[in-house]
Amino acid sequence: MTDERSRRGLNPNAHTFIPNPAARPFIPGQPYVFTSQLPPMYHHPPPPIAQGTYPTYQQYGQMEPTNVVSHMAPTSTAPPIYHQPVTTTAASLVEMGSSVSLREHLSPSQQQQQQIPVDAWDDEVDEKVEIIETEKEMIIREVVKNDSPPVEEVQESVKPTGLETMKPENIGGKANNLSATRETADEDAALPVKFKQGVYIDDSSRKEHVNMVFIGHVDAGKSTIGGHLMYLTGMVDKRTLDKYEREAKDKGRESWYLSWALDTNDEEREKGKTVECGRAFFETDKKHFTILDAPGHKSFVPNMISGATQADLAVLVISARRGEFETGFDRGGQTREHAMLVKTTGVKYLVVLVNKMDDPTVNWDEERYKEIQNKLTPYLRKCGFNPKTDIIYIPVSGLTGAFLKERPNAEFGSWYTGPCFIEYIDTMLPSISRDYEGPVRVIIADKYSDMGTIIIGKMESGVVIKGQTLTVMPNRTSIQVIQLWSDDVEVDKVVSGDNVKLKLKGIEDNDILPGFVLCSPDALCHVGRVFDAEVVILDHKSIIASGYSCVLHIQSATEEVVVKAVICTIDKKTGNKVRARFVKQDEKCIMRLESSESFCLEAFKNFPQMGRFTLRDEGKTIAIGKVLKVVE
Repeated sequence: MTDERSRRGLNPNAHTFIPNPAARPFIPGQPYVFTSQLPPMYHHPPPPIAQGTYPTYQQYGQMEPTNVVSHMAPTSTAPPIYHQPVTTTAASLVEMGSSVSLREHLSPSQQQQQQIPVDAWDDEVDEKVEIIETEKEMIIREVVKNDSPPVEEVQESVKPTGLETMKPENIGGKANNLSATRETADEDAALPVKFKQGVYIDDSSRKEHVNMVFIGHVDAGKSTIGGHLMYLTGMVDKRTLDKYEREAKDKGRESWYLSWALDTNDEEREKGKTVECGRAFFETDKKHFTILDAPGHKSFVPNMISGATQADLAVLVISARRGEFETGFDRGGQTREHAMLVKTTGVKYLVVLVNKMDDPTVNWDEERYKEIQNKLTPYLRKCGFNPKTDIIYIPVSGLTGAFLKERPNAEFGSWYTGPCFIEYIDTMLPSISRDYEGPVRVIIADKYSDMGTIIIGKMESGVVIKGQTLTVMPNRTSIQVIQLWSDDVEVDKVVSGDNVKLKLKGIEDNDILPGFVLCSPDALCHVGRVFDAEVVILDHKSIIASGYSCVLHIQSATEEVVVKAVICTIDKKTGNKVRARFVKQDEKCIMRLESSESFCLEAFKNFPQMGRFTLRDEGKTIAIGKVLKVVE
């Protein structure tokens, strides 16, 4: 207790108050002010001092331990002599264990040297950043770039990892990026994602695989359109459809029977609401499609995000019925949020199906169609979609099938001269680029146990064959793939872009979580819990500063994160970066985020599929961002 009180500037053997050297200078006649909250012992103001007397205090370096008591004794000379206030150096504060920011004792030039440069992420070579945490404040100090030992010394000091035979120039790496400060096996084994496997894929023998997610406000007709597509493409026969119709009629849900092809569990059929992200598939003449039917209710947005992360194409279903479009778009519905989320997850192309055009309140009215188009296009442009190249509008009826595969009678929608939906996605949709030669990356979306551990996910890059050995990240478990399915069809090989199920040997399903990644053993993905990111604040009424916590959605993973520091804001027009301590709505910034648990991620410039993320709080999306650098 004596040491603690003495360290904070209070003599335990005297009633005289001595200012804390780490605080602001004491000014006679004025109340004593701390730079932060009072220490735990100062529950009350300091004891009064006799009139005309003031505590004397000297320079910190001049204080003699043997004369502490006499030094603390007040003087009673008249007139009083005002001694110089205590001045301290940064070094002395560190020695004293000060809880106040060192930045207050540095010149502006010294402060600038201690901060992360706002353009640190523009350099090709990453800089090492050291985080110094004091009791009250975090200070970010940059370390000199060239503090790493030569490459030869690094190679001697790092333990063998089995990668010594792979030269940096052969895997797209750089020798000067090596560092002797690596402490984890994850960093030692992580290789640039440009590592090539050199496999050959015969594209002529297989149809192009496109993953398609249906999004939109609740009751817009997503599941109905999906079910009708499966019927029109022969994936659901007439007998099964008649069975669904009878069962739906018995439950008083006659108009919902088409959606039962995707809504398979009793809860979804009873309530008429999709909860889980349904899966189905169908084929056209040239392509193979996987349907991901996302839930439209705001309570199930996390499930919708999980489906959107696996998609290549998004189909936004809009209800043209009077009042329903306005509810979904203008009154806080999910139309806006879903459109923003699919763009955030990397979906480039968007098909807008204006559904329920056969409703009596619409009756194939062209003016209603144009009204919806004119209201929706400016927002989609704001989300990042190019209206000329990325978006197409098609009026449809999910119940009758009009303009899904064939045109209806001339009396219905004769004013529309564009393609039908299946015609567009089969022949007019631009091809999706795939990385067959990259390292294996299978992002796990779900898992279950069925005479073994089975995972469901999407192949983001590479090729997996039966019997291949892979590594589950972040827990670094080695497994063997013993069975493979692509859309419920057992195969011997799956490639980038496929929506897959894999049976694994060597791991239990309890040891796998959504967001885990299957990787090539010689090219593991990065794992971290602290990272720098470029973030755009979409919807948040108050400011966001250091200490703010929210939920991070990155690929299929969900993590709680804390803002460790707001580093700078970025002018959206000029790109100029300005130092900042907080950020507010509609601003772009660079911030450092920290999670309590490590998870799989990559810098956006290296692997975009694992570098995009969404921040949500209180049931709404507040920000979107991309990873700039994995710090630790």
